[in-house]
Amino acid sequence: MYELEAYDTLTSSQYLERLNNPTPWSTKMMPHHRNMVRSQCRIVESFGGGIAGSLLAVRMSPGARQADAARAALVELLRKVPHEIGLTGGHLLLTDTPQLAQTKEQAIRGGKDAVADWIMVVSGYDVRALEDLAATKLAPLGVGAAQHDIYRLSYAATPRDLESQSFT
Repeated sequence: MYELEAYDTLTSSQYLERLNNPTPWSTKMMPHHRNMVRSQCRIVESFGGGIAGSLLAVRMSPGARQADAARAALVELLRKVPHEIGLTGGHLLLTDTPQLAQTKEQAIRGGKDAVADWIMVVSGYDVRALEDLAATKLAPLGVGAAQHDIYRLSYAATPRDLESQSFT
């Protein structure tokens, strides 16, 4: 997951230069990345925060008729997240993919990546709290065929951490 200071970065000449001229390491590794779900999103609701050890990512595509009710239910759930034991923050992201030609990086992976329409991200310091949220509170929200995964933080980098790094 990458957080951008400005959405326009996704269409900047510098970013497209990287995607169309991947490093030797990326060129070597990209063919092994299959079933990619890569969504450029905007945060539309956010409650709580911090960097936690685990993260629940829920990909969903509510139908047009259910969208308003699903969003209201998700906001209601996310508003409570920072107050729950084991959880630190909850965020709703809506996909907003810039219209770009396929990049060389995508071509190396075999073509177009899958995209999630909506993504709910919940962070926590207790993975069991995230598992419980996924098991008991998602289905009643009416968010359609939601898919979810739980991830564990391996490494967090700041811009300062990257100043002296070489990724070739």
